[in-house]
Amino acid sequence: MSQTLDDFATLIRAARHSAVHLEMRDEYAMDNEHAAFDAWRAGERLDPKDREAWWRPWLDLVQESTGRGVAMRRARIISEPASEYTRWLYDGTFTNVAAGEDIRWLQRPRATGLVLPETDFWLFDGKIVQFNIFDDESRWVRTDQTDDPQTALLCRTAFEAVWDRAIPHDRFST
Repeated sequence: MSQTLDDFATLIRAARHSAVHLEMRDEYAMDNEHAAFDAWRAGERLDPKDREAWWRPWLDLVQESTGRGVAMRRARIISEPASEYTRWLYDGTFTNVAAGEDIRWLQRPRATGLVLPETDFWLFDGKIVQFNIFDDESRWVRTDQTDDPQTALLCRTAFEAVWDRAIPHDRFST
């Protein structure tokens, strides 16, 4: 199954109250990020004053959603020391925050004892789960969606447990 940003935007636009995202990988080999990651590695940084240079259309979608009252939260479980990819994500996270997303970070050792699903997920309005499936080389392969109440409860419980232990972005550093 191949999902486009338009398909995903439809899910987010259908959310009425919340869209939460749990990320648990130290690296993502996403085709649309290579140029930005390589530029960061070469020393380029996003300018907080140049909003037009930030990642579009994603941030527009976040701003649209949060502007209509959808709480968008993202929790990232990361290894220590942080991978180069994670440091890149951290450096650009101010754009997500500026668009209205609330983001927290949890070091992997602090996740010990939490019951977590095997893979990253989005949870919409506490009811619809979209799992993001990656291969062994961190490439996105597909999504699996479900509205099974037990699965949604597992993901909601896992996300909230991570959220409670995680550090808000403005108080965290890599």
